[in-house]
Amino acid sequence: MKLSSQTPFLGWDEWAPRSLILGFFAAAILFNLCLAIQVLTVGLAYFYDSHWWTVHVWLVRAYGGLSLLIAAIAWYFSWPQRVKALALGLPILLGLQFLTVHLQTPVPIAVLHPLIGFSLFSASTTLVHRVGHLLAADQDPPSLLSHPAIDLGEDR
Repeated sequence: MKLSSQTPFLGWDEWAPRSLILGFFAAAILFNLCLAIQVLTVGLAYFYDSHWWTVHVWLVRAYGGLSLLIAAIAWYFSWPQRVKALALGLPILLGLQFLTVHLQTPVPIAVLHPLIGFSLFSASTTLVHRVGHLLAADQDPPSLLSHPAIDLGEDR
């Protein structure tokens, strides 16, 4: 990894401190791990012992704010468009998760809860991979724009 103390990224008008970039990556990884543990606890609650449900509920309350931090950093700094969209999608999907559980409607929207959860995990995992590819790009900044591991999101 070839990061100086001040590393330019794609389309940034300003220089981002290395600690911010690595902190964003660490937060994305932590959020993704929390989602994996979330799936594990719901499985334990359903198939093993229903007391795990309490852990499942409290866990999401504990790490839910992390999605807002990730989204705020992505919004404030000029990340590539795909990274920004994935990061902003995390709190939106998490909010939809809460709605499917707590909103009482004539049509049971709670059936969407697992599907939204899968989408949340998929978005989170993709975010980790995208930021990881940005950090792995060890070329000089001017040639970073043409690095094959970086997708600006225009072709997809």
